Amino acid sequence: MTTEPKDRKAEILDAALDLAFEGGPARVTTVAIAERLGITQPAIYRYYSTKADLWRSITDRLGHNVARNLEANVDNNKPAYVRLHTLVLGQLALIERIPALPEIMLTRDPMAGDGVVRAAMQTRMAEFQGAVVQLCISAQQEGTLRPDVPAVDIAALIMGVVQSMALRLVLTHDPTLLARDGARLLELQLAAFARTDGT
Repeated sequence: MTTEPKDRKAEILDAALDLAFEGGPARVTTVAIAERLGITQPAIYRYYSTKADLWRSITDRLGHNVARNLEANVDNNKPAYVRLHTLVLGQLALIERIPALPEIMLTRDPMAGDGVVRAAMQTRMAEFQGAVVQLCISAQQEGTLRPDVPAVDIAALIMGVVQSMALRLVLTHDPTLLARDGARLLELQLAAFARTDGT
């Protein structure tokens, strides 16, 4: 007699996200998930009665991860510059852990089941960008970022690091690039706006 893994639901979500990364969200089917896990399709329906239920669970997982990164780095007692740095690195680490995220957000089929994920993540990314702007403002007020450049412009260029790394991931399918290049590029971008004695 075989026993069910303790967290089959999580395994199904992991398999779905792996498939989305490997072949795009359209690759996420119950047949493909069942084959990946070595189980039957009916076994999947015991946990997710419809594909929409599966995508809702994916949305919850991704949204929770972004929210947790925001909560950990927006409201604490560390200097704004440190929080900004950690927040962006946290987002890059999330994309490295869940590399399907850019694939999902770039898909443009309005009938695709992942549309609910894309819409929810666009809202979360707007919150992320808003947090980056506010931290840039705070860092300027603290004197660590130069005050002669609008905070929204600094934030846009910092967001550009995240977006360019995400796009490179889609093109190369190599998540190690985020750890290898992301921190270095972020440091270069922040250094360009660091306050000096002349500003």
